[in-house]
Amino acid sequence: MADRLRSLLAGVFLACIGIAAPLTAGHTHPDSAAPRPSPPPAYTGPVSIAPTLPDGRTLRFIGVPAAPGGPGAAVAIRVTADIGAAAGAVDAFWGPDWPREIVVEITDTGTEFAHRTGLAGADIAAAAVADHIDAATRTATGARIVLAPGVLQISEQDFRIVLTHELFHYATRAVTDTDAARWVQEGVADYVARPAPAPGTAPVPDRLPADADFTATDPAQLSAAYDRAWGFARYLAARGGPDRLREFYARAAGAGHPDAGVALTQVFGATGRELLAGWRAAAER
Repeated sequence: MADRLRSLLAGVFLACIGIAAPLTAGHTHPDSAAPRPSPPPAYTGPVSIAPTLPDGRTLRFIGVPAAPGGPGAAVAIRVTADIGAAAGAVDAFWGPDWPREIVVEITDTGTEFAHRTGLAGADIAAAAVADHIDAATRTATGARIVLAPGVLQISEQDFRIVLTHELFHYATRAVTDTDAARWVQEGVADYVARPAPAPGTAPVPDRLPADADFTATDPAQLSAAYDRAWGFARYLAARGGPDRLREFYARAAGAGHPDAGVALTQVFGATGRELLAGWRAAAER
């Protein structure tokens, strides 16, 4: 995948914890005390309803600019065309137990996007945010996917990947702990969103993914971080099946989760070293 899309997704993980705050890494990661922007303000503007999706969910737009033919309307058309397939991909992996209404907020300027999410940057395409998360009831209040005007600059395929990636974060927001490992969240979201690579094109890994990879500012390094997490998630699914990968996500990212390495051993019955060896062997075939 192009570095451009990886850069667009780079901003996504910063906002996907539900209150427009940077994800903390793991329980012992040095970035765990990183400063966080303020929660986004609750939306009170215009809304519109799109048709019901094939799985019975409804799609609600907020903030769509009214001008016919404007960029906001163009984004809404793209979302409406692709949201059914995106929801189908999430359903196929995660199951049907996630919000029946999908809320998408469309912004028409970078300034508005920054105001709505607490994030700024021309290369940020989208963010999944919420006003409040209640871990006890596993509910997210004010959850929505916020799209920046820049999403119109990417290809149709890349748009579908970004939308599906974000929709997975939206679907799992209420059951994902705020300090769950970044590589777990992003790797599994990419597993759901990205098509399988062509045979023989995956690089042979030299180590497991790590949250520190996602602190990179260089687009190529950040692209490699996503690719490494995605590749490992693909290997785990190939090794144990998609259901086992889903179990791992729930164990490693849910409330009261252990360290991701511990969750790997609990779910897959192998150490990180053993899993790396298996991943390398699979990539070399």
